[in-house]
Amino acid sequence: MSASRVSLPGLRSPGGGFDEPFAMLDACHERVRRSLDLLARLRAYLHDKGCDDSARQAARDVLRYFDIAAPLHHQDEELHVFPPLLAQGDAQVVQWVRQLQRDHVDMARHWAAARGALQALADGEITQWTAQQEALLERFGAGYDEHLRREDCDIYPAARAVLDRQAEQAMGAEMAQRRGAVRPPGDGRR
Repeated sequence: MSASRVSLPGLRSPGGGFDEPFAMLDACHERVRRSLDLLARLRAYLHDKGCDDSARQAARDVLRYFDIAAPLHHQDEELHVFPPLLAQGDAQVVQWVRQLQRDHVDMARHWAAARGALQALADGEITQWTAQQEALLERFGAGYDEHLRREDCDIYPAARAVLDRQAEQAMGAEMAQRRGAVRPPGDGRR
């Protein structure tokens, strides 16, 4: 798509419910891809058209996803996907999981470095990014392709093979509770 045909904000999210936690994890990956695509389109838009309300809204959309949803998604994997794979002990899978765990640390560090540029744009403090800010945004996005591919193609299928339906239901319930989507059992509220 050429920069002149970029539209913003344009972020729409696929679904996935807590009763099917792997479908939800897959949907999160789609939202990551869409958020990264929105960031790329925003970068092109700023170069082509400059900063306007649409650009600031796109920056807010990217911020919202990577500030809120992405950390919850990584936590889902750290709590529910990686432990059973590490416990089952297959050397290749353990190696992949350890790399994905390192990726999560790197992604959080890169996001912390890059988010200031998005926040400044969203808040109207700047109208263009510096070359250094562009480099931070580029480095942030660059780490995702292989990470998502490894999870989609290898890790999620391996985890599905070792988790039974009861474990998946518990996983979904915990994910929902951590997000405030359900009340904990016996909390007394009506």
